[in-house]
Amino acid sequence: MDLSGAQSGLSLGLNSQISSPALAGHVNDDLASFRQNSSFRSSSNTTPLVPLQLLEEKDDKVRVKSSEETEDEEEEEEEGAVEDEAIDFMGRPVCVKRKLEGQPNFSSNLPKRLAVDSGLDARRASVQAFANQPMEVADPEIHEIMGKEKRRQFTGIELIASENFVCRAVMEALGSHLTNKYSEGMPGAKYYTGNQFIDQMELLCCKRALAAFDLHPSKWGVNVQPYSCTSANFAVYTGILHPGDRIMGLDLPSGGHLSHGYYTHSGKKISVASIFFETLPYKVNPLTGYLDYDKLEEKACDYRPKLLICGGSSYPREWDYARFRKIADKCGAVLMCDMAHISGLVAAKEVASPFDYCDIVTSTTHKSLRGPRGGIIFYRKGPKPRKQGLALNHGDDGNYDLEEKINFALYPSLQGGPHNNHIAALAIALKQVATPEYKVYMQQVKKNAQALASALLKRKCRLVTDGTDNHLLLWDLTALGLLDRNYEKVCEACHITLNKCAIYGSISPGGVRIGTPAMTSRGCLEDDFEIIADFLLKAAQITSNIQKEYGKSCKDFLKGLQNNKDIVELRNQVEAFASELPMPAFDI
Repeated sequence: MDLSGAQSGLSLGLNSQISSPALAGHVNDDLASFRQNSSFRSSSNTTPLVPLQLLEEKDDKVRVKSSEETEDEEEEEEEGAVEDEAIDFMGRPVCVKRKLEGQPNFSSNLPKRLAVDSGLDARRASVQAFANQPMEVADPEIHEIMGKEKRRQFTGIELIASENFVCRAVMEALGSHLTNKYSEGMPGAKYYTGNQFIDQMELLCCKRALAAFDLHPSKWGVNVQPYSCTSANFAVYTGILHPGDRIMGLDLPSGGHLSHGYYTHSGKKISVASIFFETLPYKVNPLTGYLDYDKLEEKACDYRPKLLICGGSSYPREWDYARFRKIADKCGAVLMCDMAHISGLVAAKEVASPFDYCDIVTSTTHKSLRGPRGGIIFYRKGPKPRKQGLALNHGDDGNYDLEEKINFALYPSLQGGPHNNHIAALAIALKQVATPEYKVYMQQVKKNAQALASALLKRKCRLVTDGTDNHLLLWDLTALGLLDRNYEKVCEACHITLNKCAIYGSISPGGVRIGTPAMTSRGCLEDDFEIIADFLLKAAQITSNIQKEYGKSCKDFLKGLQNNKDIVELRNQVEAFASELPMPAFDI
């Protein structure tokens, strides 16, 4: 038998480097060999390595086989598929197994293979069993909680100014397969592969963002990756400022936002902006509730901030962006607007636009824009339209260089991969923002806010600035002797959601902020907000009665909420009213 053509893994070889006892075994996956005793050694004292698959001794010498080999051979012998053949190997008789020609191969591998395949399929099915289970099967507890929240939204009156109801298309994108993809980096420069379609989507979203606010791509750029407006704001700070640089923003009790650098009267730093940067707030006039631009200018020229922020979370009047621009140029600051609350009104051209004067504009995407929860950053690019302060060196005398700084600050400095499902949902919302129907919606939001303000004023309620120019109003409850937290609790018990809010001139919150976007999305008009005003007054009367009977402290007041017939009656009226209104994107 010629073994010279055998594969290397089965060839017979000599190993002069290894000595062994008279018999030793060496086994691997494909080759098992043993060493014969000293009588097999050649004159060079080498030990031949013989594969067990080819070799066994005919006589009563040692025979080493695996259990699987033994089983296979017994089966083959029973089926008559093999015969023994004696060959001479190095002067010794050796017995090998040879398959009989013409015999069919009744290998037991076939049924074994089928069994293995069946086992793999079972394992695969077990691993994938989670994939197609509906929520009520996969997690009935979460499904039940979500069902309760859906009913709460449907049967309640939503007056939180920062909330809204999205359309079905936005909701579908948020719950889509896009959540599966990791997409760190900017379009065309992603860290991971397989992002060609994600890049198309993100670029389309950016294009729609610029179109929604009537911005030319040669003058403005946009980043749609921020997880929130607070993230967007801090990305701006990180990109264009150094730690310890100075920021000025509207004070929180005056209607500003935490992310603009808020710290308490005792000096405790609350916002991360106040931790890493020096911040100084400007305020509204304590007598009128309007911004005091003269004091703002005086303070800015003394403090000389590197970043001046306009915009807030509870300021019901217009912003004088031209005056802000003048102040920023005078003190050498970059001018940024946080238009989170009014971005929908800006897009619909129902309020003044910050884009005419600001260098950077940030926003949330889920308030009046009626999109998914997230943030967005707009930044100027190209030539500067006017001479501005260059204390930050944010570009040479003729051009901006904000784009690279802000994009790098967002990723990789602050965030990882963007939420692609959010970006897709935002693209859908921005497409709607550019339509005439959306402009009609925002006009109605504004009309409803003014109707609610008028209804409350007629009922002798005190409003900050006596009205509103946008989508929200501030009701000062101190005139009624009510604690804002107590009134908020009564409203919640009656299925009306709003939030307590700081009132100018107050060290602690003294009023509530009320917004109209959400209920306008459900189809409410001016007459509906007359009814809502009545509900709000009834809740105020209930609050007053409980405070008189049980006290104003939180612990005592909560006792008065239990089994209160007035609350039950008002709640039934609220639910009957709300349940008649359509709900975008879902049914009960």
